[in-house]
Order: sequence, then C-alpha cells, then structure tokens
Amino acid sequence: MTAGENPTGAAGATGQDVLEGPFTTRQLLRLDQALRVADSSTGLTFSVYVGDLEEPTRGHAEKLHGQLPDPARSVLLAVSPAQRVLEIVTGAQARRRIPDRDAKLAALSMAAAFGGGDLTGGIVIGLDQLATRAGRS
Repeated sequence: MTAGENPTGAAGATGQDVLEGPFTTRQLLRLDQALRVADSSTGLTFSVYVGDLEEPTRGHAEKLHGQLPDPARSVLLAVSPAQRVLEIVTGAQARRRIPDRDAKLAALSMAAAFGGGDLTGGIVIGLDQLATRAGRS
C-alpha cells in the first residue's frame, strides 16, 4: 500500500474487501497517514505489503519492490504475520539515505510491537523510524 492506494491491492475493490483484511478502517487511516507523512517528509516512496510471501521470502519481497513505479526511490515493508516474517527492501537511492543498520533497527522495533500483538503500531513505528533516518530530500 502506498499513500492513497487501494489497501487491498485489487483494482476496484469494495469496502467489504477492506473489512475482510487484517485492518479496521481506523487502522487503515492510521497507516495511510503514516505513509503520507513518510513520503512527503523524505521525497521517497514508502509502501507496505501485508500477506503471505513466497519462498524465498526475501526474493519475493524484492520482486514486489521491483514492481513499484520508481523502485530506486522506494522503500517496501513486507510483513507476513502468518509466517512471522518481515522484509524491508530499499531501492538504490533510498539505500543511500537508509543504511542497512538503520533498517535493521527499525525492524527490531517493529518486531517488538508485532510480538505484543500490534501489527498496525509496528508498521507505523517502522515507517516513522525509516523516514526519520532518511531525512529530508
């Protein structure tokens, strides 16, 4: 999901589709706001994928990242709660501003929130930390 994008990832999805996902409407609004802030404050494009990842999970996350409109300037948070997997993929330009060490620190914070049962909060925390590390464009 990128800011303003259909959260189910399906074109023409109805509100009912959203209700069947892992997030409430309030949580979706919170995620959308966090994405908008991260995008506007950094000039990068942040996206979130929540769902099962094919094995190898890193390869699948990289494939999803490569399908974004501007992969070089994009950051993807791929979360698979059922598999207990989190992948953060940064494009070439984004990686210059968010080193692997900073992405790992954000992942640790996210995992702590996930462990406490807060999927939405974990994603919001991760987006905030990554955007803070990336700084202004």
